[in-house]
Amino acid sequence: MQEKSKIRSNKDRTEATCAALLTAARSLFAERGYAETSTPEIVRAAGVTRGALYHHFEDKTAVFRAVITEEYRAVAEEITRAAGSAPGSALDALRKGSRGFLAAMSDKGRVRIMLRDGPAVLGRAELDEIDQRTSADTLRLGLAEAMDAGEIRKLPLKALTKQMSALFDRSALAVSEGDDPVEHLEVLDAILLSLRSARHLQADRS
Repeated sequence: MQEKSKIRSNKDRTEATCAALLTAARSLFAERGYAETSTPEIVRAAGVTRGALYHHFEDKTAVFRAVITEEYRAVAEEITRAAGSAPGSALDALRKGSRGFLAAMSDKGRVRIMLRDGPAVLGRAELDEIDQRTSADTLRLGLAEAMDAGEIRKLPLKALTKQMSALFDRSALAVSEGDDPVEHLEVLDAILLSLRSARHLQADRS
């Protein structure tokens, strides 16, 4: 019994140390950026030893990878919550999800981590892999569902996902720099609605 309690206690301490490191790193990356943040600063902010950091993470890039993974997960949760907030079509879910995305990306620190430093530090291919692993690739799945339901035209899914993702990311960057989110949502809605299939357009008119 004592041995199980000791193992549990050690596990709790390990998890608490890792959480402290990620919280400290996230704050520093969000405020100062990846390049201007050092591992000694992360260690000091977390209140742990340098050895503790290297016990959990190989280097600063590994810390950043863990932080950005959590950011992708948080954004995906907000998109899923918004998309499922009320019943409707697959296209409606995409439009609601776009609102969830911009709401999640209203955090300027998150924009810096995901859209500015992320591509430079990890590269687009790794970010796409993190996106698929943490969010179940919400945009691609939403577009696929809308196509399967006959609500939008059949288009090459991979290319459409990449182009729509770029539009969403560019909107988030623009809003973080002072643009009106309502205007960007209006444009995103118009683009999504322009994808409607002929059958869906006929249903709207009838």
